[in-house]
Order: sequence, then structure tokens, then C-alpha cells
Amino acid sequence: MGATENQPKKKLIEPRTLKGFRDFLPEMMIPRETLIERVKKVYRSYGFCPIDTPVLEYLDILMGKGSDETDKQLYKFKDSGGRDVGMRFDLTVPFARFSAQHLAEIGTPFKRYHLAKVWRGENTQAGRYREFMQCDFDTIGTTSVTSDIETALIINDILERINPTSTETFTKFKVHLNSRKILTGALVKIGLEEKATPILRALDKLAKIGVDAVVEEMKSAAGAAEEQAKLILEVASAKGSNEEILQRLEQLLQGNELGQQGVAELRQILEATKAAGVPEERFMLDVSIARGLDYYTGTIYETFLDELPQLGSVCSGGRYDNLAELYTKQTLPGVGASLGLDRLFAGLEELNMLPKLSTTVDVFIAFFDKSLTSQYFALAARLRNEGIGVELYPEPKKLGQQLKYADRKGMKIALVMGQDEVEKGVVTLKDLRSGNQQEVEFDNLVSAIRAL
Repeated sequence: MGATENQPKKKLIEPRTLKGFRDFLPEMMIPRETLIERVKKVYRSYGFCPIDTPVLEYLDILMGKGSDETDKQLYKFKDSGGRDVGMRFDLTVPFARFSAQHLAEIGTPFKRYHLAKVWRGENTQAGRYREFMQCDFDTIGTTSVTSDIETALIINDILERINPTSTETFTKFKVHLNSRKILTGALVKIGLEEKATPILRALDKLAKIGVDAVVEEMKSAAGAAEEQAKLILEVASAKGSNEEILQRLEQLLQGNELGQQGVAELRQILEATKAAGVPEERFMLDVSIARGLDYYTGTIYETFLDELPQLGSVCSGGRYDNLAELYTKQTLPGVGASLGLDRLFAGLEELNMLPKLSTTVDVFIAFFDKSLTSQYFALAARLRNEGIGVELYPEPKKLGQQLKYADRKGMKIALVMGQDEVEKGVVTLKDLRSGNQQEVEFDNLVSAIRAL
């Protein structure tokens, strides 16, 4: 008996992924990358520049910067050097540290975008994962409402381009607007400004748990009297057209400077986005949204797909007075938002808006004759030099099998070239969508492909 027969069989490891984490197959990654490139293009069109930060930060950089909930969800541990570290739960807090650390180099105002993964150990549900990508953009170093207006316009431009299968404008979404100044102003008016955090967190749950439960949470968590809680809800429940809501808020917040400032800023945003050509119905005032994170102090944005409101906001953000105050003595006000790519794709999948593609190219070259290997590579190189993506099949299998492979992957055109075609100076071009085929001379091949 040989030595190999006496060796124990290796135990196979079960291939599996952690709960809340997932693999992405090509048919998901291709439209993701398409959308990511579109998002980057929007950011750059407004003058935003890319940055990157480490996945790991010192724990004190992250703890206490979001909310009690994000602190609980933080992935944290001691590294090999015994240091307390954590994995970033969003991209805004690392950006605050980045800004304080590199302020002398970057100057202000500074406009950045950052597309990267973040981690939160939260309960998984539809569209929510423990590892997910955020697509952030922020402007820091200015308190001007023009940056708030620009943020609203960028959110609109991003969502208009979310359909990976089309260059046509997507319109079935709404951007909900509010201002923390309105809610804080209301709290000041009734003497509960010191209880802002628990009250606003309760208010943020209004759509999920309803009025009565929010009132009870305000009473238990913040010590609010029932009359005070109802006054806050009266402000938060202002309904009607945008102008009717603004007028109602002006009445309710009469005599409160901060609240009136918030109303005036929202009016400016609505007027400017309309002037920029965005349909009036695209932006909706929604005084009930408060955003769960503690650092927002001004304008708030949440974006919902018309057909999937239950999915939650797919692009959220707001203004913060001084997120970097714990890292620098210089005041760094800012405003920005983040596209929740994974939640958005869960929605696109449900709406059947994702293409079934497993390829990044449109043109397929069949390996018809082994003796023509060099000619196939020459043909592929010529097309790539003209900006046309090409995949060459790696071996000379039956033509029907190769064409089936190309069709399954979603390629649109197949090129077949054997000895007969070489002698005639042509290539057989087959439209895989219609099934039509034609012989095309070498010199006319590029124009024929582009025509299809």
C-alpha cells in the first residue's frame, strides 16, 4: 500500500459567508460599477475631489461620534500592538478626523467625495447589511446656504441617473427636506432644548411606531410632559404643499429666531432648485424627519423611491455645525449626504431594473481555427484600439457552443473568422439579439460594429 493511501483525507471547509455579508457575482457587480461611475461623474461635475481613509481608526476617533446605537454596532478589537481600534461605521466621522489632520494642506472650503465600504453590526433585513458601501460627498468650511442648495441638487442628479440599463432620466423618487433648526427651535420655545437628543431620536421613529408610541417615548426617555410632546408633534406633523407648510411653521415658531432661520433656509433651497430646473414636486418638506445621528444641526435630506417607500431612505445627509470640534480648535461647519448603494440596489432588484449581464464587453470573437490564433489577437487588438471592448474565446470548441456562451453572458455581437473569411478579407458579423448575420470587409468592420 502506497504512502499516499495511508494519509488521512483532508477535511473540506464548508464555503460560506458571515451573516450580513455577501459575495457579488458579475451580474450584480457590472451594474454596480456602472452606477458608481455615474455617481463619481456627478460629484466631479460640481467640483468635488476624491479622498480615501483607512478602514481601521483608533477607537476614540469613532466612539461617541454617531449615536448610542452606532456605538453598540461598532466592530472593535485590540490589534496586534494592543491598541484599541474600530472599523469605520460611516465615512463622515473619518472625514472629520481627516479634515482636522490635513486642514493646512487642503484649505477651505473643501469639497470631497469618498466611495468606500463601512461596517455596522446591526440586525440584517431587506436592503440592510453589516458590510455596505457608502458614496459620500461633503463641503466643509462654509455656513452658506448655497452649499445646502448644491447638496440638494447633487442628490437629485444622482437619483436621476440610477437606472443602470438606461441613460434616460429616472424620475420616480422624492427628496424629503427638513431642518434641525426648526425642531431645535420648537424645543427651545417649550423649554426642552436640553432634551433634544432623546426627543429627536423618538421623533425619527414616527413613521415606524406611530404618534402614540412616540409621545410615550418622549415622556419616558426625555421627561417631556404630554402637552410638550404634542407641541413637538404638531410642528413635525405640518402638512400641505411646501408653501403651506412653510407658512404654518412660521406661525408655530413665531418669536423663535433659530426656527425662523431654518424656515427661511428651506424656502431658499426650494426656490433655488426650482430655478435650476428641478420639478417642484421632486422636493417635499417633511418636518417629521430628524435623522438618527447626533451631529446634524441644520438642513436634513432623505430620499425615497416612489414605488418602494418601505425600503427607507436611499440617499441621506444634512448640515453639521462643527463635526471636527473634538479634533481641532478651528470651526469646520459642513454639509453633505451619502448614497446607500446596497439599499438602493436592493430596491432596483425588486423593481426589475438590473440588467442580466455577466460581461463587460459587447463583442465576442469566436475561436474558429487554431491556426488563426495570431490573426484573432490582431483583430481583437485593432478593435480595442478603437475603444471597442472584445472577448476572445480561449479554445476552438464547436461554434454553436461558443455562440451560446456569448449569448448567455449578454454580449451583443459575435465575429466569426475562418480560412474562407481570411482569404476573402472579410469577417462574419452576427447580431446575437436578432440572429441576423453579414459578411463585412476588414476596413468596414469598426463602423459596422458601431452601427449595431
